[in-house]
Amino acid sequence: MNPAPATPPIAIDPKLTHAIGEFKHTSPLLNCRFDATGQFVFATAQDNTIQRWHLASGKAVPLVGHDSWVRALAVHPSSTALVSGGYDGRLIWWEAAAEAPQPLRTVEAHQGWVRAVAFSPDGQLLATCGNDCLVKVWNAADGRQVQEMFGHANHVYNLTFDRERPIIISGDLKGVVREWDIATGEQLRQFDAAALWKYDAGFGADIGGVRAIAMAGDGKLLACAGITDVSNAFAGIGNPLVVVIDLETGQKRQQLASAAKLKGPATGVRFHRDGFVIGSCGGLDGGHLLFWKLEEPNEFFGLKLPDTCRDFDLHPDGLRLATPHNDSILRLWQMTAKPA
Repeated sequence: MNPAPATPPIAIDPKLTHAIGEFKHTSPLLNCRFDATGQFVFATAQDNTIQRWHLASGKAVPLVGHDSWVRALAVHPSSTALVSGGYDGRLIWWEAAAEAPQPLRTVEAHQGWVRAVAFSPDGQLLATCGNDCLVKVWNAADGRQVQEMFGHANHVYNLTFDRERPIIISGDLKGVVREWDIATGEQLRQFDAAALWKYDAGFGADIGGVRAIAMAGDGKLLACAGITDVSNAFAGIGNPLVVVIDLETGQKRQQLASAAKLKGPATGVRFHRDGFVIGSCGGLDGGHLLFWKLEEPNEFFGLKLPDTCRDFDLHPDGLRLATPHNDSILRLWQMTAKPA
């Protein structure tokens, strides 16, 4: 018997990105994440809930437990566990695939906002950061704190685990990026993403921060996203920027900017397995998805979105994207040709 013919790979082309669906809520949406299985997409909302949508059926299920906005979501790399962090300073563990998910564990994690949560690649540890200028590490199985990193002088906006080494990398309000040894809690190196920060003397305020962070699949590059060239801190008027750091040398490799100088911060960033970088931005010019090649400082393609976008996520299949919007709609996109 002859074997069945191999299915040809699906060609990914960002320039062919098109809408494939949307899920509507009743409150503006903040952040989003796909789960590791690719069955669900989660979005946080200004009504303090997390909304779970089943991609195939569109069924929505709310996760209720926080007393504030939820800006931090982490999905386990190989299970259906979900951990959320809120402006209430709390972490909540969820069984994300349950019919009606309920809080499994609540931990008072930070004084002030929890800004980011991340699972280690093996799923055994959880890292968090927040407005108390701390980075903390937790046992993912029981919620026990196992490490704390001191050193940031400003709010810590985001973090990620190294893909190969027992290291956490965190970035703060002023674009100071620090590399930490998990076992000892000691700082190993410091990187410069200060292009993502400015002090507005007229308004008397700092504006900026590592609004999003991502590591390339081979662990050699780090992307830090945010806002640059701010002209008005009060209105948040500036341009999106992604600073790419070479982790082997510790030096800046590239800055990825908007050719049109869009007004607003870069709110999300991901390395795609095909070698390009994806970023989201949202501000006075509305919402956009931008696509860069590492060799070029400006995007090779930009997609105007229907509404302001505060984040995005890339589906495990590498084809689909999700964007949460201020108009309370989560939109789904696909980077392939439309069906004939």
